[in-house]
Amino acid sequence: MEKQRQVFLNGKFIPESEAKISIYDSALMFGDMVFEMTRSFNKKQFKLREHLERLYASIKYLRIPIEMTIDEMEKNVYKTIEKNDPMFEKDDEHRIMIDVSRGLLGFYQDVIGLSKGPNIIIADFPLRWTVASMGHLFDKGINAVITSQRTIPASLLEPKVKNRSRIHYLMANIEVSGQAGEDNWALLLDPDGFIAEGSGDNFFIVKDGKLITPEPRNILRGISRQYVIDELSSQLKIPCYEKNIEPYDVMMADEAFMTATPFCILPVTKLNGVQIGDGKMGKITKKLLDTWSENVSVDIIAQIKKYSKSKKAGGKSAPTAYQFKNK
Repeated sequence: MEKQRQVFLNGKFIPESEAKISIYDSALMFGDMVFEMTRSFNKKQFKLREHLERLYASIKYLRIPIEMTIDEMEKNVYKTIEKNDPMFEKDDEHRIMIDVSRGLLGFYQDVIGLSKGPNIIIADFPLRWTVASMGHLFDKGINAVITSQRTIPASLLEPKVKNRSRIHYLMANIEVSGQAGEDNWALLLDPDGFIAEGSGDNFFIVKDGKLITPEPRNILRGISRQYVIDELSSQLKIPCYEKNIEPYDVMMADEAFMTATPFCILPVTKLNGVQIGDGKMGKITKKLLDTWSENVSVDIIAQIKKYSKSKKAGGKSAPTAYQFKNK
């Protein structure tokens, strides 16, 4: 029997196919689960501590009573990587997924054989699963489609908590799946009509040599977004501003791009089918991505394009965080 990757589940390592939680878990009943997903470069984790700090902020906000400290969580992440690395190919990167749920609802606490209390799950799988279909987007770019589905504002449900209640993202992706053409990704507005975020990514425009990204009150504050704001823009001496952006501003921008942990930066070359700039990855977008590559000693574009040609790229016929497929 082929050896399986190991998943950390409540203090034990078990085969990936056996890692399960109860049908009575609060995560299934309410989407009551917080999570983080990281990636490595040359198998070295990138911004792991920042991801864990956001995870523990989410745990605090949802009042999930876990006993594991952030330092212990970090050690368990590295133990999980160590367990699984022998099963990874040389060019694979570690994509860590951490899920924390509240556990069984009170009604079901006495079901025989079910563990009580919060669930802590750490899984480790190849990054190529997430990015395998994205290689061509560095050349062609994304057509961002504004959806009728709005983002949920902080006044209704705090979007800065990274949780599994993400049906509004899925509804946006379902809506966009009806658009003609390919490479259409959702772009959600906030209730005031300003650009907010994608369905798993943050958004930037470039205008007159300046970076502009939506104000952070109604979005998930991405780790990659913050890296661009705090480090890359400073390193390259590119001014960066958080401010309200209207669809008009995007159409009139010189460049636009999305940021997210797995792909880092992807160019947005159209909005609702209307070309942005010259319809290609812009010079500043490319400079940011090249500098990121230099900082982590990995050619990000080349790596993802290589994964896109891999026969072990993972499934492409079901919904993802970024696109809805129903085949």
